[in-house]
Amino acid sequence: MALHLSSSDWRQLLDWAESAGTHECCGLLRGEGDRVAAVQLTQNVAADPTRHFEIDPAALFSAGRDVRSGGIPVLGYFHSHPNGVAAPSATDIAQAAPDGRFWLIIAAGAITAWQPVITDTHVTGFTPVALIVEG
Repeated sequence: MALHLSSSDWRQLLDWAESAGTHECCGLLRGEGDRVAAVQLTQNVAADPTRHFEIDPAALFSAGRDVRSGGIPVLGYFHSHPNGVAAPSATDIAQAAPDGRFWLIIAAGAITAWQPVITDTHVTGFTPVALIVEG
């Protein structure tokens, strides 16, 4: 399995992560199948955004409403790791929703793609996914 991302969205994600500095940036991946059509930056409302991320619930609600009105589906999520580790953390695993959506992690100038491993109704880990940057 692979996830396709445009080079302009790839650059935008790297820019947002750099602009966030020591805070984790986060947001939504919009698209269908294995193709990201748009990236959407959201506010990180985590109590400690230097170590965690939490997508603003209002942004999630708005995206859901948009999808119900015919908008682009939510394909997944992204966030940055200012610590430079481009892999899911134990906190990522513990807090991930068992929805099967893609995750992108931005760290140290790189972007990695992942899908959650779901056992029963819990995320128990992540599987790496090839990220194909196009254009």
